[in-house]
Amino acid sequence: MPVAVKDNLAVRGESKRVGSAATPDTPSAKDHVTVARLRAAGAVVVGLTNVPELCVFGTTEGVHGTARNPWDTSRTAGGSSGGSAAAVAAGLVPIALGNDGMGSLRIPAANCGLVTIKPGHGVVPAGVSDGDWFGMSENGPLATTVEDARLMLGILADAEFVRPAESGMRKVAVSLRSPIAGIAITAPYRTAARDAAEALMKAGHQVRRADPSYPMSLSFTSLAHWTAGTAEDAQGLDPSLLTRRTRVHAAVGRRFVKTVGTGKAREELRRRLEPFFEEYDILLTPALARRSPASAPWHERGWLRNVLANTNYSPLTPPWNLTGWPAMAVPFGTLPSGAPTAVQLVGRPGSEAVLLETAEQLEKLHPWQRTAPLD
Repeated sequence: MPVAVKDNLAVRGESKRVGSAATPDTPSAKDHVTVARLRAAGAVVVGLTNVPELCVFGTTEGVHGTARNPWDTSRTAGGSSGGSAAAVAAGLVPIALGNDGMGSLRIPAANCGLVTIKPGHGVVPAGVSDGDWFGMSENGPLATTVEDARLMLGILADAEFVRPAESGMRKVAVSLRSPIAGIAITAPYRTAARDAAEALMKAGHQVRRADPSYPMSLSFTSLAHWTAGTAEDAQGLDPSLLTRRTRVHAAVGRRFVKTVGTGKAREELRRRLEPFFEEYDILLTPALARRSPASAPWHERGWLRNVLANTNYSPLTPPWNLTGWPAMAVPFGTLPSGAPTAVQLVGRPGSEAVLLETAEQLEKLHPWQRTAPLD
């Protein structure tokens, strides 16, 4: 089974550049544990996939090239696992390995019509970077079917994610509200979530409109953790070799490192959201707020312009890295251009098998084209 690996995980004999000119071109001495597990299961690593510098942003371009969406090459594949998603969506490999610190699996999967799952904290070995963005980063699969995602997740976790013995009715909450105040969800993504909710209702689930009690401070909490993770990753690198947007991101984050490191804000968010998941088994949301930005040299543009572009199109993913709870992106519906839209499924800790089962039901009820059409 050929597999591609995101270029922030060690692959024996290959340099790990993390999308930057500032990182050393030194071959890794051994595989990351997730790569080693894939090889042991029979996978053949055929290449490393491009990422934005230090895996910071939700668009993938930089000194090592650009990852475009195979469904619409005028648009970015997303990020930071954009190269991995583009490779699978284009049919270059059947599966790829990526990771997710603020949506970096779910964003490109949603853009490129793929299935992914960000597992809950501790399910799959992390070791993505120094401190794993304060424990928010998780490794996971990018695949074209739920079954392939299930199989790959099991290998990565060294565990089986079998279908629950009792696969009956689930209580599903549907939310069309952005967790970040002031951001509107565009019509194609609202429609995708509504249609997915209707499909689950017809399948026998109890579906209700309900919004989690997101705090108004969530936008600040997200920005603080996002920038502080970059500040940690940029330590020891030559700032003159980093792009301007990365330098500013790290500089902003340095003032938050100590506060973020306490974990207080994340624990408060978990306590606030736990009652919602005591009432509902699954939260269904749009995966994105709007289509991905145009494929362009975003690494040459200013920091604020990048932050606004990222936040305006992907506000729905960060809460579940902050809580450390599992979340999936599942293809559902299309944009006017014909490119895919997607929904997000979120569950309480330990609910990976439940999310996979629900995603599998959506796949059966509303099959999707597995790879982008060839020109």
